[in-house]
Amino acid sequence: MNVPGNLKYTKDHEWVATDGKVGITDYAQEALGDVVFVELPAVGQSVNAGDAFGVVESVKSVSDLYSPIAGKVVAVNQELTARPELVNEDPYGHGWIVQIESTAEEGALLSPQAYKSQIEGA
Repeated sequence: MNVPGNLKYTKDHEWVATDGKVGITDYAQEALGDVVFVELPAVGQSVNAGDAFGVVESVKSVSDLYSPIAGKVVAVNQELTARPELVNEDPYGHGWIVQIESTAEEGALLSPQAYKSQIEGA
């Protein structure tokens, strides 16, 4: 399982980069299977850490997406509207979902090592 060392993670399998980009982890996209739809929030929407901000739908299930940080959505990955499979193909790159401008200190985010321990114990 790919767990980049430059990101922070949630126990719900989302990641956040230092620039505020958010996506789901390699582990999550693997568990979901082929992603067929991503519901994106509106730019300008406020989110709280731990709140649902969208939905990812796969051939197996529908899952809420949870914000790892509090802030305001400043960008959404519109490319996912036409190509939701990018979440599977490149979860840490072109498959990012939203970018959030943080308005608060980081909450209960996991280090790469702690996240890796969590998924290896699953």
